[in-house]
Amino acid sequence: MKRTKVIDALKCTAYGSEICVKGWVRTKRGGKGIFFIALNDGSTIKNVQIVGDEANFQEETLKRITTGACLSVVGKLVESPAAGQASEIQATAIEILGDCDNTYPLQKKGASWEYLRTVAHLRPRTNTFGAILRIRHNMAMAIHTYFHEHGYFYFHTPLITASDCEGAGNMFQVTTKNLYDLKKDEQGKIIYDDDFFGEQTSLTVSGQLEGELGATALGAIYTFGPTFRAENSNTPRHLAEFWMIEPEVAFLDQEELMELEEDFIKYCVRWALDNCKDDLEFLNKMVDKGLIERLEGVLKEDFVRLPYTEGIRILQEAKENGKKFEFPCEWGDDLASEHERYLVEEYFKKPVIMTDYPRSFKSFYMKQNAPVAVDSPDGASVGYKGSVAPGPTMQGTDVLFPSIGEIIGGSVREESYDKLMAEIKRREMDMSHLWWYLDTRKYGSCPHAGFGLGFERLILFITGMQNIRDVIPFPRTPRNAEF
Repeated sequence: MKRTKVIDALKCTAYGSEICVKGWVRTKRGGKGIFFIALNDGSTIKNVQIVGDEANFQEETLKRITTGACLSVVGKLVESPAAGQASEIQATAIEILGDCDNTYPLQKKGASWEYLRTVAHLRPRTNTFGAILRIRHNMAMAIHTYFHEHGYFYFHTPLITASDCEGAGNMFQVTTKNLYDLKKDEQGKIIYDDDFFGEQTSLTVSGQLEGELGATALGAIYTFGPTFRAENSNTPRHLAEFWMIEPEVAFLDQEELMELEEDFIKYCVRWALDNCKDDLEFLNKMVDKGLIERLEGVLKEDFVRLPYTEGIRILQEAKENGKKFEFPCEWGDDLASEHERYLVEEYFKKPVIMTDYPRSFKSFYMKQNAPVAVDSPDGASVGYKGSVAPGPTMQGTDVLFPSIGEIIGGSVREESYDKLMAEIKRREMDMSHLWWYLDTRKYGSCPHAGFGLGFERLILFITGMQNIRDVIPFPRTPRNAEF
C-alpha cells in the first residue's frame, strides 16, 4: 500500500478510509488493553497518533515497539476524540522496519544542548532539531526565491582558492603533499611546485572577490555555499565551516545597498512566518517565548541608518551615564557584540544598519569616503564633536540584529583602479594572486556593492537558538570534526 506522509495524514479528512504511514516512534503508552503510539516521519513537528487493541497483535511485536523504533502502520483514519488532534489511525497491521534497543541515546528526557551535540547523528530525530532543520530548508528556499524573483543569477564560486579575501590568514590549507617529507627552499619555505595545483591553496573564506567578477558581467549575482575559517574560536557565534549568502550588484550605491539588505532580511523573516508556522510555534513555546513577537517586530520597523561615528557617541554617552562595557568603544575601535546589542536592543530597540566605519579595521576593497566636516550639510548627522571625523572611513553597511549582533557585513566596493592600488600599497599587501581581481578595475570598471550574510546566524535569529552549533546539522569547531 502506498505510504502517506504524516503531514498529509493529519490534513486528510477522508475518515473511514484505509491509510499507511511510516515513521519513528516518539512515545508509546497503554492501558486496559489499548496502546497509543505517537509516530513521526520528519515531515512535520506534529505526530500522528496510532491507536490499537493489544488483543489484535502478537505480544512479541508489541514489546519491540519502543521509542526510536521504525514502523509501517496500516489502519483506518478516524476522527479523534482527544483534544489537540483532528484525527488518528486505528491500526490493523504493524510492521517493524527497524528495531531500537534500550541503549538509544534519545530516550533521556530533558537532554541538554551539550549532550545532544555528542549525538549529532541522532539529534535530527528530536522535535527541536527537526523543527530547526525544516526551518533551515525553508530559509534556503526563501533565499533562492528572493534572488530569482529580483533578477539575480546564482553564481558558483570556487571552494579551493589561492587568495585570501579577508586578508586575515585564517585559512585551511589544501594539499596533496606528503606532510612527513616537505621540500623546502634555502630560506626554509615550503616548495609547492610538486603540489596538485602547483602553488599553495586553501579552502575559501568568501566567494566575494569571484562574485564581483560575475557582477561586472551579469549585473547582479549571488553566491550561496560553504565557507571555511581556521579561527580558533569557541564562542556561540563561530563555526569553522559555515554557509554564506553573498550578492554582488553592479551600479549599486550605498543607500541602495542598505535598501537591499533590509528588504532581503524582511523577505526571509516573512517567509518563515508564512511557511514555518507549526515549527515556530513549537520553538516559541519550548525555546524562546518571545520568538514570534520578535520576528513580527522586524517586519513592522524600518531599520535605523547609523553612522559609526554617531554610534560611538551614543555608546560613550551610555558609559558616562553608568552603562558598563567589558570592551572599549573609542573612535577607531572595532565594536564588540556587547556594543552592537546595546545599540539594537536597548537604545534603538530595532535593527540597525551601521555605516561608514574607520578604514583601520575594514577590508582593502571597500570604497573610502572623503573627509566630511561636521558643520557642513553632509556632516550634520555625523555626530563627531570636531571639525572632521578623526580618520578615513569606508562605505561599510553592517546590519545589527537583536540577540545576534552583526548578521550582515556589506560595503560599496572601490571601483577606481588607482584608489584601490593606493590602499593595497598602504597596507603592503601581496596581490600576486589577485591580478585577475585588479583587472576588473582596468577593463570597464563600474560602481558596485554587495554583502555577506552568514546563513547560520540568520537561522539563529529565526529559531531563537542561542548557540550556532545547534543550527547546522554537523558543526565543525576547533577539535571537533566528528560525524
